[in-house]
Amino acid sequence: KKIFVMLGVMSAMLLAALDQTIVATAMPRIVQEFSSLENLSWVFTAYLLASTVVVPISGKLSDIYGRKSFYIVAISIFLIGSILSGLAQNMTQLILFRAIQGIGAGAIMTNSFTIIGDLFPPSERGKWQGLMGGVFGLASVAGPMLGGWLTDNASWRWTFFINIPIGVLALWLILFLMPKIASTLRRSIDYLGSVTLTIGLSTLLLGLVWGGNQYAWGSIQIVGLFLISIVSFFI
Repeated sequence: KKIFVMLGVMSAMLLAALDQTIVATAMPRIVQEFSSLENLSWVFTAYLLASTVVVPISGKLSDIYGRKSFYIVAISIFLIGSILSGLAQNMTQLILFRAIQGIGAGAIMTNSFTIIGDLFPPSERGKWQGLMGGVFGLASVAGPMLGGWLTDNASWRWTFFINIPIGVLALWLILFLMPKIASTLRRSIDYLGSVTLTIGLSTLLLGLVWGGNQYAWGSIQIVGLFLISIVSFFI
């Protein structure tokens, strides 16, 4: 039963990791269709930004309210984002829907490793964590090839639609086989800390993405983003 649960977890993790790379080879076709080269980087930035911000917050909330329900919600959000991305009619919609995908992906990533701690004793966790790390390696190799093949033989939209059958399988395995583990943590949420952490991570990531690309490293925009990030982390 645990093996099937982990099959579902690794399937969900594969989707979250795969969507960091699978879209890259489809981007020339997307840019050609939407005629929006200037917003190209935001297709990746929106996904990365949303997933990075969600990781610590979703991890804390799943500790409080239970891992299973949050994991099911995370997969569902990811699948909704995938469907919407595949149906996008312009670059703005695609960027927005990629951000929704990123929210689900961030929650999947952080909870995938903690589920191992819930299901297995310390002597077995290293093995499963190693397999989980191998999923990232598989995604980095298979993503660009799969994205290119789907774009050439079907449509760039199938780089998103391919997530649906795998995600539904993962959702089914988690929903019916994963045990519900009650949390013993006190239900207190640091709302101010969540807001400042989100601001700090967002500005730091934007500074790193934009620096040397859209703005010079010493420009007021990049320096300002880094200063906001530092202040947010220390509040």
